[in-house]
Amino acid sequence: MDSDFNSASPRWYAFRVWARPSDADGGHPRPLVIGHRGASALETENTVEAFARARADGADGVELDVRLSGDGRMVVFHDDDLTRLAGDPARIDGTPFARLRELPLTGGARIATLEEAYEAVGPDLMVNVELKTESVGAPLAALVDEVASVVDRLGVGERTLVSSFNPWAVRRWMRRAPRIRAGYLFEGCSPLHAFTAAWLRPFALNPELELCTPARVARWRRRGAYVVVWTVDAPEALRACRDMGVAAVIANDPARARAALSA
Repeated sequence: MDSDFNSASPRWYAFRVWARPSDADGGHPRPLVIGHRGASALETENTVEAFARARADGADGVELDVRLSGDGRMVVFHDDDLTRLAGDPARIDGTPFARLRELPLTGGARIATLEEAYEAVGPDLMVNVELKTESVGAPLAALVDEVASVVDRLGVGERTLVSSFNPWAVRRWMRRAPRIRAGYLFEGCSPLHAFTAAWLRPFALNPELELCTPARVARWRRRGAYVVVWTVDAPEALRACRDMGVAAVIANDPARARAALSA
């Protein structure tokens, strides 16, 4: 691990986009507000419209999901099939990129590319890219390479966090792009999470809200982790996260989240 990425010197302080801002009313620290799949409470999730709305509503960043199409192209999409958002049972990994791009989603939006997502959020928002893959082989390597290629080409590594529930995906990313931050997503109470986090030593830990207690968050922070909590919408839960000192919260409605954190 790099010397400036140690627990004695919290890793986000060196970069403006990773700093935890303060509320305008006089200095109560607040977490960054990250739009869950964009402003998904208001626009179709993971679309250009959702990312643009998150930016307009004052989000500090967005979270999004990436998968490979049937012909190996990358798209921004959460589910493994099109049933929920397009009324079509076809799987993403079994459908050609061109077909995915022409399908209308709920509300008339279209499936986005990662390049379009970065364009929609503008030049300064954080982007948390989640790798959606259960593979440990060639499909995983291909997805990691596709994301790395886009991030490198756009020059957006400093404001990018790449995360996954799949620890092998996190490991692969850390080996492929060691200078671009990685996060380990986890949910449920399992002792394996602690062992996996200790093995990976990623920049960020991304637990579900239900796992966050003051003691756990304090322990993760002492170990130098940038704690990103998902998915947090209730005002009381948002303020509890703020009081625990988490670095960022992922919320479906960034404007409402910011308002709650300022109360």
